[in-house]
This record gives sequence, structure tokens and C-alpha cells, in this order.
Amino acid sequence: MHKLFVPRIGGVLSADIAVPEHEREMRFYSRVLRTGENPLWREDGMNNLGMPVIGLGKRIPEYADLPLQWMPHIQVADVAASARRAVELGGRELMHQKDPSGNSQWAVLLDPNGAAFGIIPVIPREAMPPVPGEGGVAGPVGRIAWLDLTVPNAPAIRDFYVQIIGWTARGVPMEDGHGRYVDYGMAGGDGQAAAGVCHARGMSADLPPVWMLYLTVGDMAESLRRVEEEGGRIIKAVKGEDSAYIYAAIQDPVGAYVGLMPG
Repeated sequence: MHKLFVPRIGGVLSADIAVPEHEREMRFYSRVLRTGENPLWREDGMNNLGMPVIGLGKRIPEYADLPLQWMPHIQVADVAASARRAVELGGRELMHQKDPSGNSQWAVLLDPNGAAFGIIPVIPREAMPPVPGEGGVAGPVGRIAWLDLTVPNAPAIRDFYVQIIGWTARGVPMEDGHGRYVDYGMAGGDGQAAAGVCHARGMSADLPPVWMLYLTVGDMAESLRRVEEEGGRIIKAVKGEDSAYIYAAIQDPVGAYVGLMPG
């Protein structure tokens, strides 16, 4: 997921959540994400290029049935067909927006384990906002750096998303104290990595069964300090051999989970 705003089946454009205590949540994310000498996010929640990658909405009655989870917006070939198939495979449809002619515009779904996600049509390239710089990224930028889901029944959930999104799955060999196993890298329609579906074991054992967005920040150590200062909780923080942070999973003040990665 090294590019922003890429038109492709299985590509993740953005994500949103509807939260209670909206002002507190806005302060939390503004402080946690805006670290480093040149913050990768703005106070209004847009990234440093002025792009609306994440959306933090108020939990109004219209959104009362939505789970308190960050929901990625994933491009699919046919919103109506994907929503219908999700229900057939044990998922649920929470919202389904159609135009006056009855054509599906977007939907919010739950997978069989209760992870929430949105589906949207593949966006035409001409409708994509321009992104300056090589490869679609102009230096460090606020973005969704990765997306993964940790579940006890990874093969079944892998197959669910292959059918609903159109991803293809690639095995990723893993090992923990109980032996070897395989997690799954999910690739989009262009063959590039789009997300991960992981077993709830090994390094992922402590993660919840929700889609975890990994958002980039300028200073991981300072961001994690602010997480606790603003009433959040650090679920896990992983460092490399050089003692630099690789990633962290956190919980915000109202209980939603999100990940952080160095920009």
C-alpha cells in the first residue's frame, strides 16, 4: 500500500468511524497523529497533503447500529453483488446506499466474525485527486500504511474476503511456540499487496478481530506517549533490532482500535 488513491479492485482508499465523545476523540487523534518536526496529519483530520484519508464522524442516531470500529473503504467490481454474497456467506449488511435509479453506491458490511468494512465501486482514474511526487507519494505523508485482520479462523475469513472483495490470497509462513502456520497476504486486482488476514496466535495473539488500520506518524515514541496522556491504551508496541519502533496497536479513549507506524 505504498500509493495513495489508486483505482483497483481491492484497493483501500480511506476509512472512517462514528464515535461518541466526538470532541475528545478529535483531540486524541489530533495529538497522537501530529508528532514529529513536520506532522503527517492536520488538526482537521486530513493528511499533510490536504487529503481526506480518514474520517471521524459524530455518532448520530443514523449511525447507532454501526460498530465502534475503524472501517476501511475497499473498492469492489460490483457493490450490489458483493453485499449480497457477504450475506450468503454469513456476514451482515448494515447500510446500503443506492442512487435514485436503484444502483448501489456503497455499503457497510460485517464479516462472519463481526469485523466491519465498507465497499465502494472502483473509482475512475480521472476522479482520483492528484498526488505529487514519485510513485504517488511525496515524501513522508499521512496515509493508511497497512491494513490487517486477526481472527481465530483465518482460512475461512480469507475465503470470505476473496469472494466478497476479489482479493487473491498468498500464504505467509509463520511460526510460534506451538509450531508452524500460515497467515495470508491479500493482493488487489493489480497483484499488489492490499491487506493481511492473520491467525490469532504468535505476534498477533493480542490483537482484536477488527480491521486494524496502521496510520503513519512522524515520531512513534512521542505518539505513544500521547496515547496514554490522552486516555488511550497501548495494546502492544513492537521494536526492531535497532530499538526503533516498527508498529504499535492502540485503543482510543472510547475503545476503538487502530495501529501506528513510522512515517
